[in-house]
Amino acid sequence: MHFLWFILLGAVAGWLAGQITKGGGFGLLGNIIVGILGAVVGGWLAGVIGILPTNLLGELLVATGGAVVLLFVVSLIRKS
Repeated sequence: MHFLWFILLGAVAGWLAGQITKGGGFGLLGNIIVGILGAVVGGWLAGVIGILPTNLLGELLVATGGAVVLLFVVSLIRKS
């Protein structure tokens, strides 16, 4: 059941990041991938800063923030 929540959280975080960065989502599979990678990046960044999400909303915010950072870095790489 934990895996299903992880996938659902990744999909929502990826969709939110798509809305924030370029105004659209990436499709279900793309949202899940961006959200999961964003959760990893966001979890690492939150750990460096010293933030520990304690509930679902905190985890969603960290994953979304990481996904936004990930998409920003990818856009920089694509431009060059």
